[in-house]
Amino acid sequence: MRTSKVRVWRLLREQNLQAPGRTGQPHGPMAHDGTIITALPDLMWGTDGTATITREEGQAFVFVSVDYCNFECVGIHASASDNRFEALKPIRQGIRQHSGGYEHQVATGLAVRHDHGSAYMADDFQRELPFLGIQSSPRFVREPQGNGCAERFIRLLTENLLWVRTFAAIAELRQALLAFKDLYHSQ
Repeated sequence: MRTSKVRVWRLLREQNLQAPGRTGQPHGPMAHDGTIITALPDLMWGTDGTATITREEGQAFVFVSVDYCNFECVGIHASASDNRFEALKPIRQGIRQHSGGYEHQVATGLAVRHDHGSAYMADDFQRELPFLGIQSSPRFVREPQGNGCAERFIRLLTENLLWVRTFAAIAELRQALLAFKDLYHSQ
């Protein structure tokens, strides 16, 4: 007898015959020591991304980098693509602003916390970090609290800008992000 997989799944669910889903691997009693804040600035930055919609160009991707000590936004960028080169732009902004230039081993002693997204795990992204002297610090899988500062900043950004305003194009979004960054730092 032929039937659809959706019907089979529904029948299995109704009869409590579904197999349990994956829950992930435990990382011991705690994935970290309970704090992710650093004692000094420029020791650890967190980076993450989100998406929004523009009226004329469709989906846009927003990437941020945040300092784990003082919660300063060190870089913010928007683009039509979510690839590894776009994900590097907020880190490059922060390096230029905090180190005065962009050259080999300029950021020695800095670590960047990121998730396991394809942009962050790409070879180009992972090769750029050691060139700058940055240590890659991926968080545990399925544990976003390991990158809590970047996650919290993304939440603040979406609640105060991305869900409040609409943008015609990505260029307008970029300008609004830079204005948000300035307002965030001043207030």
